[in-house]
Amino acid sequence: MKSVIILGPSRGFTLIEMLVVLMIMGLFVGLVSTITRPDDRAVLRLETERLSQLLDFAATEARLTGKSIAWTADESGYRFWRAGDDAGWSEIRDSELLRARTLPQGMAVSGFRVENMRPQGAMRLEFAPQGSSLAFTIGLSLGAEHYAVTGSPVGEVRVVRGEGRTDGEVALR
Repeated sequence: MKSVIILGPSRGFTLIEMLVVLMIMGLFVGLVSTITRPDDRAVLRLETERLSQLLDFAATEARLTGKSIAWTADESGYRFWRAGDDAGWSEIRDSELLRARTLPQGMAVSGFRVENMRPQGAMRLEFAPQGSSLAFTIGLSLGAEHYAVTGSPVGEVRVVRGEGRTDGEVALR
């Protein structure tokens, strides 16, 4: 005697059900990747904070070593220079902090102003060993976002949102 087992109709997932699940997973992955990618404002803020801290460090380094340090910028990045004994300048290559830096894609130095100085072709800021410095503003932009690093004559360096305009600039116009 043979026994026959009758099974009910077997049912798997249909193609439409699989496509719906894949679509939901794709939307979820797209949402997560959008949330985790920093926006222009966050990238610009981070780079402006880094520049602020490096300029503060350069001023301190100049006072401690007794040698002037300069900051220069061009369209792709910025670097630091140290005054030599022979009245020449050499790029700082032996410091991990004051090494040459490249700005992120699309970011630019959008403004540079030093107190009591007329704008020149080159962006150059010097930190003297005596510690006395001029007020300055360095603007960075990425897309429509603008941040600025401002320095005061007493050595305070900070980041401000926008183009770094101060109340005193209104009187100069």
